[in-house]
Amino acid sequence: MVLAVLRRLPIKQLLSRQPATALDPPFLMGSPPNRLSALADQLRQYRPPPGSLGEDDEEESSGGKVVSQVGFAESAAGAAVVERFKPKRAAVLVCLFEGEGGDFRVILTKRSSRLSTHSGEVSLPGGKAEERDKDDGETATREAEEEIGLDPSLVNVVTVLEPFLSKHLLRVIPVIGILADKKAFEPRPNPAEVDDVFDAPLEMFLKDENRRAEDREWLGDKYLIHYFDYVVGNKKYLIWGLTAGILIRAASVVYQRPPAFLEQNPKFKNKDEVLRSYLLK
Repeated sequence: MVLAVLRRLPIKQLLSRQPATALDPPFLMGSPPNRLSALADQLRQYRPPPGSLGEDDEEESSGGKVVSQVGFAESAAGAAVVERFKPKRAAVLVCLFEGEGGDFRVILTKRSSRLSTHSGEVSLPGGKAEERDKDDGETATREAEEEIGLDPSLVNVVTVLEPFLSKHLLRVIPVIGILADKKAFEPRPNPAEVDDVFDAPLEMFLKDENRRAEDREWLGDKYLIHYFDYVVGNKKYLIWGLTAGILIRAASVVYQRPPAFLEQNPKFKNKDEVLRSYLLK
């Protein structure tokens, strides 16, 4: 019976599989049908840094959506700065499902080319919180339904990551959700907002392949901005900026290992005093 199962697996898939060890994430230890369940259990135990999910008040975004060339973890700013500035809250959905090859994949969108800002850029479904939203999970799933027709009942929200700050200090909460039944989801992109819906392997955001980075300057220091090239058939996508930063962090949490490249310049991770002088002056 084992030989029969092995014959049905592609050669490339067989060669790429390595035995799981005690150091691997729990979902790698299980059989394929149970991996999503094991991943959900693992992620429910994740907790973002203390005090990083407080209430907030106001700032701006691109038409209520979350797209930015710049994005870094809120811990880089310092709690005192965030408390004083109180940026507007938003949420994006990092929706994961299991691909045919057993890999975890994330759903992404390409913004409409007709939009006045950030047209044609790749982003995660999401946008500003509304008063009627009970939490960040509802914000992210509501926006995903509006943008790509993803029924919130299909998504099992399991955790939230540390907030990210955009260039304009919009506070963005990444919400991780599990889509157990991918076949039940038929993308219906809102033509006013989205040109295309596609998915990419989450693990690619930990690999130093098809990736480049460049230094940008902000508040007198240089920070890294990452670019990932991704090709599906005859379509080419560029995933970068805030979206890339969130996916690097999400992949690190899911696979429980850091990326194979420098995520951010060490000096830029300690911007507390610089941001204080910039925001509180």
